[in-house]
Amino acid sequence: MASFTKLQKLVLGLGAVSGAAIYYITNVYEPEKKEFLDNKKVHASWTTNYVPSTKWDDNWDHRQPTSLVKPPRNGDTNEISNEKLEEVKSRFTRHIILVRHGQYNLDGVNDEERFLTKLGVQQAESTGVRLKQLSLPYTDMVRSTMTRAQQTGELISNSLPDIPVRNCDLIREGAPVPPEPPVGHWRPEPHDGARIEAAFREYFYRAPPEQVKDTYTILVCHANVIRYFVCRALQFPPEAWLRLSLNHASITWLSITPSGRVILRNLGDSGHMPPSLITSR
Repeated sequence: MASFTKLQKLVLGLGAVSGAAIYYITNVYEPEKKEFLDNKKVHASWTTNYVPSTKWDDNWDHRQPTSLVKPPRNGDTNEISNEKLEEVKSRFTRHIILVRHGQYNLDGVNDEERFLTKLGVQQAESTGVRLKQLSLPYTDMVRSTMTRAQQTGELISNSLPDIPVRNCDLIREGAPVPPEPPVGHWRPEPHDGARIEAAFREYFYRAPPEQVKDTYTILVCHANVIRYFVCRALQFPPEAWLRLSLNHASITWLSITPSGRVILRNLGDSGHMPPSLITSR
């Protein structure tokens, strides 16, 4: 049997070690490294096969042009002529500006006694000045019929005296839907949810085809109502409304575009007030 010198044995040993190292790197280390990096890698949404958890409902207000034109007998909306679709198409934006009432007397036993505090009056006046400073072409103002919203609306009207005003029972305060996560003090009044949902349908929809310019409607109402409206308009889970917080006399601004898309421009904006006037409860 041939014998090996010490040098040959050393070379053979190094070769075996190198082979094992190459095998480990190729078959173990590199795959594990790739898996680790893949897990750590942040992909841009447009480079992956991202699937949204929920898709936007383009016909949420039942005013998408294809739903306003009588379809052919076979029901194929693709056969509706472009001329008919153009006749019912929205062309302008509806802006809904939601204002929460000012701070009020929490010790009142009924609505008449839940009037604005001195601080609440200052808050409402400040918001009226802010709305005037925005210089928007306001179309109208709608006030909840509850005392604190009526007073807030009146104070805002001092800054915007030329805007038509009307009252609405639908946007009175209430409990829209059971919140999630739940709370122990959930005590809804009968029909609150149906009434507030009816209010949403009354005021939130894309502009009708006969509308000839953008409109700006101010709704003076309440925190629960506004929070529910925001969730519904953005197609967020409605039961998430209690996760939002709104300061007194704050401004929330939603825009409904001709395509039916909804833009939240402001949520509970009270930056126009000095810190001494800002409250939420």
